[in-house]
Amino acid sequence: MEYAENILGTIGNTPLVKINKLAEDIPALVLAKYETFNPGNSVKDRMAVKMIEDAEADGRLKPGGTIIEGTSGNTGMGLALVAIVKGYKMICVISDKQSKEKMDILRAVGSEVIVCPTDVEPDDPRSYYSTSKRLAEETPNSWYVNQYDNLSNRKAHYESTGPEIWKQTDGKVTHFVVGVGTGGTISGVGKYLKEKNPDIKIWGIDTYGSVFKKYHETGIFDENEIYSYVTEGIGEDILPKNVDFDIIDGFTKVTDKDAAVWTQKLSKEEGFFLGNSAGAAMKGVHQLKEHFKKDDVVVVLFHDHGSRYVGKMYNDDWMRKMGYID
Repeated sequence: MEYAENILGTIGNTPLVKINKLAEDIPALVLAKYETFNPGNSVKDRMAVKMIEDAEADGRLKPGGTIIEGTSGNTGMGLALVAIVKGYKMICVISDKQSKEKMDILRAVGSEVIVCPTDVEPDDPRSYYSTSKRLAEETPNSWYVNQYDNLSNRKAHYESTGPEIWKQTDGKVTHFVVGVGTGGTISGVGKYLKEKNPDIKIWGIDTYGSVFKKYHETGIFDENEIYSYVTEGIGEDILPKNVDFDIIDGFTKVTDKDAAVWTQKLSKEEGFFLGNSAGAAMKGVHQLKEHFKKDDVVVVLFHDHGSRYVGKMYNDDWMRKMGYID
């Protein structure tokens, strides 16, 4: 008989899917690393298991403990699944810009959800960074995950996502494109692929209102780059330790409008029911197409599932209200 011992055994080994209509004017073969096949419907399941297992191994997380994390939703979901299987309590701290669906899903898997304002500085006591740290200090037998600076995040992708992409493309991958938030995926996958072939190009998708692109190009952390944006799951107003800028060859920025419109395009033209960051990544691939040649193999990673954005990017009333469609 063939079965997993528990739900965690189904994480990873997600498929590569050819992008057809939306890649017709791109000279290369474009393949999607389709991470919604993970049980928590996102790439974050991979690093959730790794971060918890590493914390258990070195004693930071003890039996019966409480896991606390600031999340845009997907990491919280992955952590919640692991917490259920391993018997931990889960507290998710989330910003109010995230979709209602994400908050409802986290509650559905037994997490306590605390909502914080988005439009405050990272060191403001009301921010979801500060609130997460404070709760960890106040809660007995708790562990603050800190996915931004927890290097087990990056290691998870070096050990699983990178090798999968190399194997699935038979070593023919030439470019890897992915939205950057915590930096774990791009840095872990990028490190693995460049060790296999230093000529592989690693491209990050950033958003307007985030510091990554300018910092990568100039080494300057420019606070004037920081402002509120709508796109979920990518971009930052901090520099997470998981972002290895030396591995990244470049960034391209995608507007909130383009990200939202291309999220709908993926669904309606490819049958890819995906999250907001996938729209940003696909538009980013088009912005980068001058870098691709006929025999290239471009792998773009799609982070999460469309069910978390039904009230936003898949709602035409919301899209009209935002000025994204007529």
